[in-house]
Amino acid sequence: MRVTVDGQVVDVPADATVLRAVRAAGAVVPTLCHDDRLSPSGSCRLCLVRLAGRGVVAACVTAAADGQVVTTGEPEVTAMARQVLELTVERLPRTALDLPTELAARCAELGVGPDAFAAAGRGLGGDDSHPYVLLDRDLCIACGRCVRMCDDVQGAFALTLAGRGSDTVVAPGAGSWAQSACVSCGGCVDTCPTGAITQAGLGATRPAAVAVDTTCGYCGVGCALTVHVADGRITEITPDRSGSVNRGHACVKGRFAHGFATSPDRLTTPLIRSGQQLQPATWDQALAFIADRLHAVIERHGPDAVAAISSARATNEENYLMQKLMRTVVGTNNVDNCSRICHAPSAAGLTAAFGLAGGTNPADDIELADCILVAGANPTEAHPVVGARILQQVLSGGRLVVVDPRRTALAEIADVHLAGRPGSNVAVFNGLARIMLDEGWVDADFLSERADGLDELREQLRWFTADRVEQISGVPAGALREAARLYGTAAMPSIIYGLGVTEHAHGTDGVRTLANLAILRGAVGTGHGGGVNPLRGQNNVQGASDMGALPDLLPGYQRVDDPHARQRCEQVWGHPVPQRPGLRIPQMFDAALDGRVQALWVFGENIAQTDPDSGHVRAALQACDLVICQEIFLTGTARLADVVLPGASFLEKDGTFVNFDRRFQRVRPALDVPGQARTDFDILRSVAAALGGDLGCTTPAAALAECVLVAPLFAGVSHARLEREGHLHWPCRSPDDPGEARLYQRGFATPNGRAQLAARPWLPPGEQPDAQFPYVLITGRRLVHYNAGTMTRRTANLALQPRECVDIHPDDAAALGLRNGDDVEISSRRGSIVAAAHVTAQVGPGQVFLAFAFPQVAANLLTSAEVDEVTSCPEYKVTAVRLSPT
Repeated sequence: MRVTVDGQVVDVPADATVLRAVRAAGAVVPTLCHDDRLSPSGSCRLCLVRLAGRGVVAACVTAAADGQVVTTGEPEVTAMARQVLELTVERLPRTALDLPTELAARCAELGVGPDAFAAAGRGLGGDDSHPYVLLDRDLCIACGRCVRMCDDVQGAFALTLAGRGSDTVVAPGAGSWAQSACVSCGGCVDTCPTGAITQAGLGATRPAAVAVDTTCGYCGVGCALTVHVADGRITEITPDRSGSVNRGHACVKGRFAHGFATSPDRLTTPLIRSGQQLQPATWDQALAFIADRLHAVIERHGPDAVAAISSARATNEENYLMQKLMRTVVGTNNVDNCSRICHAPSAAGLTAAFGLAGGTNPADDIELADCILVAGANPTEAHPVVGARILQQVLSGGRLVVVDPRRTALAEIADVHLAGRPGSNVAVFNGLARIMLDEGWVDADFLSERADGLDELREQLRWFTADRVEQISGVPAGALREAARLYGTAAMPSIIYGLGVTEHAHGTDGVRTLANLAILRGAVGTGHGGGVNPLRGQNNVQGASDMGALPDLLPGYQRVDDPHARQRCEQVWGHPVPQRPGLRIPQMFDAALDGRVQALWVFGENIAQTDPDSGHVRAALQACDLVICQEIFLTGTARLADVVLPGASFLEKDGTFVNFDRRFQRVRPALDVPGQARTDFDILRSVAAALGGDLGCTTPAAALAECVLVAPLFAGVSHARLEREGHLHWPCRSPDDPGEARLYQRGFATPNGRAQLAARPWLPPGEQPDAQFPYVLITGRRLVHYNAGTMTRRTANLALQPRECVDIHPDDAAALGLRNGDDVEISSRRGSIVAAAHVTAQVGPGQVFLAFAFPQVAANLLTSAEVDEVTSCPEYKVTAVRLSPT
């Protein structure tokens, strides 16, 4: 449409408002209730313009139309807006003008001075019960932005407008803010135009701050953040409104949980073990210690006696250097990263089904889906920004199927919740596939032209009747049929899944059988499908694998036993590459215990707390002749090390991350590393030099530039392009390749170019309950804490969740005589821990749930050493336990 604004003709899309047309013309009209992230409400009536033929209108709620003529800035209209603003502020205290807010700016623009305000406030009081959010009701103008942000972006519905007449103000439900349904996303803080809702502790006057754009270092969503720094400290972190994934939104961790960076617990100097103690040392001493001990191990036992666990929290460039160091300086392929213990089945399963080790579709396809199948994931807690997007799509009319043993927040609103027993995923997915085939809810043309394996799958599925699936999983046959109908008849179905699919003894089979549904439906590699998309757990778990921090794969997922791939790397690196695949993480521990691994380098992972059967892990660490730990805190793993190297948090890093939808994004340092700590990039180069090697790559940009020379999958990615374009999806094979947000539009990356259906039987879990251990323990995450809690427990998030509790179904609690808060001993075949009981119907009868963010409740002391038969991913989701009241 063409609209004329103040004599200038502008083109705007069909759904544009007059306000959008005005801004497109470069004109300015004041707004107070408007936020680009929200639907317009028109409540403040400041954005007044004259529309030819209609008169004065509010620009934000008036639809633009072809041929419209708009005039801004007329004195009469400006006077009307000024009068409206004067009426708005007449009961607000004059101190509101002193705050750095939109309201103060609008008053300055329209000439509304102190005399328009009241001498004092209305005496409505405030609320300081929340550790991050401060409410001053006297400053509220009832614009509703905070309520709309809470409802229309986050979906928490925690806020409302309460009161009568001019005393109407925002309220967090009937109680205090801390007692409300608030999920602490900070959206209300970010949108409030008056200072009524602010970040606690920030204060009315803020020092001049430097703003640094970066990418969040918590989960794998990849939220774009702006870090505001003054006097060497972070004053606040705000979501980047131009962020390609989060679109101006954040969660409690990314928005608020940054205090760990300046915690007094930060490691600031190297440590070397002397007897039973770790003693401070210089960098020269630490590097010489490492070089001497590693050289001795290699001389006595060979390079394969050294192993390294790289870091999913580190940048791509750091992971690239780590795998290069191990292969070219040490001379071994014994390098792995924590994707081994979470999404290795995704890489294996998606590669086998489609050809590449990543999700098939971008996050933006969530809003295009008319049916979303969420399997084994709790995104509203583990990936809150994606969870909010899924929630909003469902509230907008999308259908939702949830496959999860727990009644999660999304399961509560799902059209169908398939609460299968832990370990029954393959049976459930096969049951869905059987019904889809029987009912004809498949894309026959797609299957004929672009997929293989249908006959074999059909034969396998003969066994999986709905009744038999019900016997295995406990999922009612009727619910299974309804879920199959919703997904099978949707025009744009999408699958989003998490660790509840992968962390099983048959996790790769789970991924393959889940992918079958998308292939049957023709919902991947086409214009009418949302594909199959894993939610990655850590900020750069995708990138760590992309960069080749894997024992059998070089950068770009090239097999280490492929001579052509090795030759490509050898030509760039100038060193031979070992041709035998190295050890996976669980194999490293076993090898340490039997003497094959003598030195273990642990980079940015607290394996003593996060890896399963932690007693076994600790024994492996203690068996090594040398343990190197590269960390930012003295974690449980660091305490067992022989030498500790103080590294950098994501707020001090320069480089890139890759998020869950294969999106390269820049990471920029907002802070200097504390004390004598170094960036991990510099540490890796220094260790290589101490060992007599030279990694080259003097900067992170140079490291990525070298990586793309050996990995054709990323050949078009560079720091320079990311600075210009913001993000790039891989594959990106040349400098002019825009990258592939949606994969397989022109064909699959399998050897024959066709999607591969998988005929897989259901097999029972590796560990099952019995009379001695009758309950099943499921492990996972909570909203406010991240992974091992190393960072979040050193922030005010601890006030939101000060301890870990074990979730127990009310029937089980009654049978055991337990009430909320009672201590209960949880025992498995490997050990025992004690936690307070949380009685909730979110878990099913016979099941309990624990997170592992608190070392005092060491959930992984209980978990088993059973692993996925294909990838060695541990079975975190099924552990047989016994409950005993204490």
